[in-house]
Amino acid sequence: MSLVELFYVMHERHKKKLTRGCTLVRKTSLSTKEKQTTLGFVGEGEGLYIFQCWVLQVMLDSFLVFSATKDPTAVERANLLNMAKLSIKGLIESALSFGRTLDSDYPPLQQFFVVMEHCLKHGLKVRKSFLSYNKTIWGPLELVEKLYPEAEEIGASVRDLPGLKTPLGRARAWLRLALMQKKMADYLRCLIIQRDLLSEFYEYHALMMEEEGAVIVGLLVGLNVIDANLCVKGEDLDSQVGVIDFSMYLKNEEDIGNKERNVQIAAILDQKNYVEELNRQLNSTVSSLHSRVDSLEKSNTKLIEELAIAKNNIIKLQEENHQLRSENKLILMKTQQHLEVTKVDVETELQTYKHSRQGLDEMYNEARRQLRDESQLRQGSEDGLKEKNEIIARLEEKTSKITAAMRQLEQRLQQAEKAQMDTEDEDKKCLQECQSKFDSLQKQISQKEKQLVQLETDLKIEKEWRQTLQEDLQKEKDTLSHLRNETQQIISLKKEFLNLQDENQQLKKIYHEQEQALQELGNKLSESKLKIEDIKEANKALQGLVWLKDKEATHCKLCEKEFSLSKRKHHCRNCGEIFCNACSDNELPLPSSPKPVRVCDSCHALLIQRCSSNLP
Repeated sequence: MSLVELFYVMHERHKKKLTRGCTLVRKTSLSTKEKQTTLGFVGEGEGLYIFQCWVLQVMLDSFLVFSATKDPTAVERANLLNMAKLSIKGLIESALSFGRTLDSDYPPLQQFFVVMEHCLKHGLKVRKSFLSYNKTIWGPLELVEKLYPEAEEIGASVRDLPGLKTPLGRARAWLRLALMQKKMADYLRCLIIQRDLLSEFYEYHALMMEEEGAVIVGLLVGLNVIDANLCVKGEDLDSQVGVIDFSMYLKNEEDIGNKERNVQIAAILDQKNYVEELNRQLNSTVSSLHSRVDSLEKSNTKLIEELAIAKNNIIKLQEENHQLRSENKLILMKTQQHLEVTKVDVETELQTYKHSRQGLDEMYNEARRQLRDESQLRQGSEDGLKEKNEIIARLEEKTSKITAAMRQLEQRLQQAEKAQMDTEDEDKKCLQECQSKFDSLQKQISQKEKQLVQLETDLKIEKEWRQTLQEDLQKEKDTLSHLRNETQQIISLKKEFLNLQDENQQLKKIYHEQEQALQELGNKLSESKLKIEDIKEANKALQGLVWLKDKEATHCKLCEKEFSLSKRKHHCRNCGEIFCNACSDNELPLPSSPKPVRVCDSCHALLIQRCSSNLP
């Protein structure tokens, strides 16, 4: 069916619903090469004739494009673009009103895949193979894997499907998986950008090579709000027939009548969803604030514990410093006492050495004197010489002992000096170590004091931040309570709306019941009127009716045969005449008797004709 014929059918279908007159003007102008047809609507009251279904506007736009352009490929592209707009918009609206995930049997979703298949097939080049010519959309879709690495998973899963045998079936499965991933627009956008690669598969005038393809890809972004759960394995995608069904895009009168009510319900539901979403967000922010407050409290407790540990460490270090200072003082006292003792020993030894040296010098001087005396006496006597030699030997032994004692005293003096030097070095080392420990302890104390100051500042900042968080939390609680009140109001409004709907439905039921009762009463009244008329006619007939006596009739009034013992007489209960059995074997209910009684043929025909004429 062409667009013009479909247009006329729609006009005939909607002509009965017009409240005012309208005329359809068809202007046809034929040229030598083409026939251009333009359609217009001329209203007789307020203006233009407007169809209630916006589908027809899209079809009219495509028809006007056909009339204005001469290129059939441009017309095909425009029609496919309009059908893509129509299918995507219908799919989004129906899916949002449907309110749950879509499956494979959903009709708008099936029509969307059919329209996308037609759009991708437009302008495909015929590729020669070994056995035949091939023209499928699997080639350009397979190219997406090279341009978009995330599409490799879809390609691999499509190739692994066991029931797919043809490239067209693989392409259909690819489209379904891309819709489930919500990345169909991204994949096709990468494909449209690379037009030099697409030129291997499409003609230059194809939809995917022109601006219409980019428009369709932009429309596909809106499908990301739809959740679909499609079972690709069980479907027979190879043998499906892709035919676009226009009937599902035509709106009924009931949908048009209920549009305002659906808009109100949708607005209320949108407000409810908005408030619920705000409530969820506020709950999430409150929970996040609670978690942040808990984390801050934990960090605060950790900082307090660290501060207490640092204070304890500072106290311990101060105690250690005092202990080290006291130990240093004790060591200094001990070293000073030891030095004083060693000095006294050295002085006493020096004094003893000096006294012994003086005694030895005196003994030596005396020995020399004795030697001089003995040398003087030696000249006198040899006997005295021997004695003197013995004395000299004794003196030499004494001198050797004195020299050995002197050497021992000198060694002891050197050892005492070395011990004094060692003690002085040890004292210097101890003093240096104590000084270094004291300096390190002072540095540690200063660092700990700095850390303590930083921790105190951090604690102040945390307290201020906690106060601000508590204020924010209180504000959020206030807003949450306000929103809860609003949600309760909305719920109450919704309940009132539902009650009003129930009352409306009950009133409609009462109205329909009363209308049916009125119709039944009307029917009964019409039947009673007919009965009254029949009674009146029967009364009129009875008034002029004469019940014939058996003696007065000798022949049948219709067949005029003579009565006998075999042909008996019978009265017609309607006209009162006498007839034979053959001419009066009919029975009908009369106004005078509700039960069926004997009626002649002529009265039977009249009564049946009257009943048929009285029926509606």
